[in-house]
Amino acid sequence: MSDLEKDPAEVVSTCGDGDGPTLELLEPREVVLGRTTKVRRLLPNKDRRMVGAWCFVDHYGPDDLRHRVDSYDVPGERGMLVPPHPHTSLQTVSWLFEGEIEHRDSVGSHAFVRPAELNIMTAGNGIAHSEVSTPDAPPMLHGAQLWVALPDSARTTVAPAFNAYADLPALDFDGAHATVMIGTVAGVTSPAPTYTPLVGADITIDPGRTLSLPLTPSNEYAVLIVDGSLSVGDLAPGFGEMAYLGDRRESVELVASDNGVRFLLLGGEPFEEELVMWWNFIGRSHEEIVAARDAWQSAIAAHGNDRFPLVPGYDGDPLPAPALPAIALKPRPRAR
Repeated sequence: MSDLEKDPAEVVSTCGDGDGPTLELLEPREVVLGRTTKVRRLLPNKDRRMVGAWCFVDHYGPDDLRHRVDSYDVPGERGMLVPPHPHTSLQTVSWLFEGEIEHRDSVGSHAFVRPAELNIMTAGNGIAHSEVSTPDAPPMLHGAQLWVALPDSARTTVAPAFNAYADLPALDFDGAHATVMIGTVAGVTSPAPTYTPLVGADITIDPGRTLSLPLTPSNEYAVLIVDGSLSVGDLAPGFGEMAYLGDRRESVELVASDNGVRFLLLGGEPFEEELVMWWNFIGRSHEEIVAARDAWQSAIAAHGNDRFPLVPGYDGDPLPAPALPAIALKPRPRAR
């Protein structure tokens, strides 16, 4: 998924250790994605820019595509409409709770993102992709799009790739169920490729039940509520909110509301490298971002180039990059 803001803020994170066990509520901000979708952006957040290597989290829907009445609706179009756009030095993670999205990319992949199926795209030095809702897509759309920052050891050497997993490992607790998207939860490991210690899971807890969830102390964690609400310590995050839990925890007690709860567990070792994130690019310096933007703009003009080939099968124009800020991007801490 693209960051389609016309004047994207610079996000430059510096390395640092975790904060230890803590509780911190991260509230979303609303962002218009393309011409037809609104999202709630949880990361980067004004108070915290990363959780492990997770550096970008959008939560969208549930959206009934049959009844679009908001001011961003476009006649004849429904659901998601994100033209080809570039990425560098990251992995995109697509996860749906309802609906379907058609994915195409510049390495020739063509796939449909569906609920409970993980789609993970590794950019390496450069990839481009599109995401659209087809005319016969299911009427409801609800999902999350996330980015993972690649470490310096992999970000320019790993080949661009797309992987899809329709059969992910699952865990059943007393009164709860988990699907392990990425990494390891309670000894169960996903087959998805990762380049730093990372965790992602889709978890439901039955109404009123408590889940004592085992954690890895070297990881920091957060939970994103996608249905219902829960209590964790003194915090009670609800729909669309994220609770940051810190690191150095052996476990955490999560109590579902009377209506139950569904949430994404996100975690990983605190990212140890400085990174610069602007628009859809991740790099390590202002100059890297400028070079990536120039390569993408050249690819648009030349109908593809070595770094950003065309996206086969997409009928339409790619998305041009916005103008760069007038000043060089400068480092800021991972958290305020």
